[in-house]
Amino acid sequence: MTLSSELRDRAFRWIADDPDTATRTELQQITARAMGGDPAAIAELTDRMNGTLAFGTAGLRGPVRAGSNGMNRAVVVRATHGVAEWLKHTGHAGGVVVVGRDARHGSAEFAKAAAEVLTAAGFAVRTMPGPLPTPMTAFHVRALDAVAGIQITASHNPPADNGYKVYAADGAQIVPPDDGLIETAIRSAPPALSVPVSPGALPVDDVAGYLARVASLPRGTARDLRVVLTPMHGVGGSTALEALRAAGFTDVRLVPAQAEPDPDFPTVAFPNPEEPGAADLLLALASEVDADLAIALDPDADRCALGVRDAAGWRMLRGDETGVLLGNHVLSTVARSNPLVASTVVSSSMLSLIAAAHGARHVETLTGFKWLMRAGEGLVFAYEEALGLSVDPDFVRDKDGISAAVLACDLAASLKAAGRTLLDVLDDLSVAHGVHLTDQISLRFEDVSAMAPLVFGLRSAPPATLAGVPVTQDNPAPDIVRLRGEGVRVVVRPSGTEPKVKAYLEVVSPVTAELAPARAAAEARLSALRDEVRGLLKA
Repeated sequence: MTLSSELRDRAFRWIADDPDTATRTELQQITARAMGGDPAAIAELTDRMNGTLAFGTAGLRGPVRAGSNGMNRAVVVRATHGVAEWLKHTGHAGGVVVVGRDARHGSAEFAKAAAEVLTAAGFAVRTMPGPLPTPMTAFHVRALDAVAGIQITASHNPPADNGYKVYAADGAQIVPPDDGLIETAIRSAPPALSVPVSPGALPVDDVAGYLARVASLPRGTARDLRVVLTPMHGVGGSTALEALRAAGFTDVRLVPAQAEPDPDFPTVAFPNPEEPGAADLLLALASEVDADLAIALDPDADRCALGVRDAAGWRMLRGDETGVLLGNHVLSTVARSNPLVASTVVSSSMLSLIAAAHGARHVETLTGFKWLMRAGEGLVFAYEEALGLSVDPDFVRDKDGISAAVLACDLAASLKAAGRTLLDVLDDLSVAHGVHLTDQISLRFEDVSAMAPLVFGLRSAPPATLAGVPVTQDNPAPDIVRLRGEGVRVVVRPSGTEPKVKAYLEVVSPVTAELAPARAAAEARLSALRDEVRGLLKA
């Protein structure tokens, strides 16, 4: 492998225009090794200079490193210049922009850079006071009547990553064509060293409004509940404690080893409550203190996972189980007439049946809260299977793990007072609407260019049957394959935030007599479907 002159010159230009001494030196050292013929350095330089990060499901996201294809100050400066140009183009020049951040590597520096670019561009910038949950930034976009919000976060990605999330004036994540307009503006941006910057951003000096709103969410009066919670080394711990205590839930204990923000996430392989083993410390503490409910937030606290005790011990609920539990709770207590609930094409189909039973409307959207929050008027609840829950969309137009945690405690405490549990309600829902079991298969790719051919290959040559029943193809988007038959559904899509192709499985078995046989039949069918789909994907 040899270093091309084109790649060398591209690296030199980036180095010359990088305003950060550390990343400039970092790329200089790699380029020097590449010029010396080091094959590993040439491969690394090729990857680092392979285009620029593009706006995806959640804005920018990638490894913190020097070069155009990474998260660094130069990339953030040019991205923010693009956001500023987009705001001016759409008639929002001079408006308020809220900038927040988590506690990942680089977050403080990136948030400062974004604030300085926006201030120099004439916007009234308000910065969140320290590393705080992403939902608080989303809340303040609406509370401060801002024209946009920016959150520096990589959510539940691996420790090496960081990201850049953009909210529009309505408080929801950006959607087309805005993402395309921003990308175009970034491509036209001057070199980072030439983008004007200026201090002068003012802090958001009062975040009590968010906590007061979250504390008002419980529908019931019961508060006798022992809770254990982990923020998974993220920024949600202290805010979650404050919110729960303000709502009246005072017996709350944090997992000690994961209570404080730590960008290296030392106790978990991946800081994602969905990952096997990520909640082990949480469930161990729940068992030790005889808790009633276990709660895991992801590092920026926009996702919420629940752990419960069953006959075999403690386990984490699947995202679909939590979604239907809280969706049913909201619909059972909502005062709004003709309410709307929403879920995505990869989530369990049970919410639609629950909505019908309550006389409510249900909408199915594409994946991502940018679509869920735009499901329609009267929205009172939305969820996606990846632990994203919106229980108060009037005030936070994004997923919010902290408000979901408060409402989950409300439900669990009310059930405990009546001698019941969350699992009892899940059984009730299965009897009423059929046993709905879901699962997921994830394929991680080192070469992301191989993801699309896998999806499109299945799209062009789909199976005629799955789990013994005929299936038809019904694709909700060009990059999604959906196969459906009687009591069976499979959805295959590339992830919008990680180098993965994901397959989402669902089987449904009606309960005609006893619940146990119906569940056993569903589990057997899901197992067969899982094996079949793994064969299709060669997983």
